[in-house]
Amino acid sequence: MDDLITHATTKDVSELGSAVAVLPVGSFEQHGDHLPLITDTAIACLIARRVADDHGLFLLPPITISCSHEHAFKAGTVSITAGTLYAMVNDIWRSLEASGVPGLLIVNGHGGNYVLQNVVQELNVGNPRIALFPVREDRAKARADAGLESSSAEDMHGGEFEVSLLLHGAPDLVREGIAADDHSAPSRPHLLTLGMAGYTANGVIGRPSLASAAKGKALLDSLSRSARAHLGVIAPR
Repeated sequence: MDDLITHATTKDVSELGSAVAVLPVGSFEQHGDHLPLITDTAIACLIARRVADDHGLFLLPPITISCSHEHAFKAGTVSITAGTLYAMVNDIWRSLEASGVPGLLIVNGHGGNYVLQNVVQELNVGNPRIALFPVREDRAKARADAGLESSSAEDMHGGEFEVSLLLHGAPDLVREGIAADDHSAPSRPHLLTLGMAGYTANGVIGRPSLASAAKGKALLDSLSRSARAHLGVIAPR
């Protein structure tokens, strides 16, 4: 995990001279018995570092605790309120803007961070400077490019998508036994009311047994390509 967090110095950032920063937003929440609580943070960092490296952007350290209230039924999950996450992102962007970095690409690793959509919409009024990534279309393209076998509805949490990325970029985080954690619950109409406890006992919704490092590499390659369009909107050249 340490190699996923930026080690840049002031000199490095000055020489880079990027007008766009990349902020990974993860979570600290249950991912079943065989994935760590930092899974979403590790994935956000993997994507953010790849995008920053490929496109010459200023990589920030991750926000590691976010809005994971739907996972509270399992030990280890820690959350902050949506208002706190909103304030953190708002403050980070205003600090960046004051230092001459007006563009921000937020790489969100946790689907429950709904408030990020609000903060991005509000801060973009009058001038597009912030993008939330990856959006649904980016994920769908990445899934197709990587040849994932499960659908997006099936692959909600700790499944083929997430485990493939970890097997490629941080294989030491995936413990033995993950292939036996498959659990199907593609329909979740009361998720906001019941939380994950209403749909899974083992904490997983998806098929980690289908994951592979090759799929993870293909996912990361596709996501980096998709980021280019978002950067073209917030930092036109």
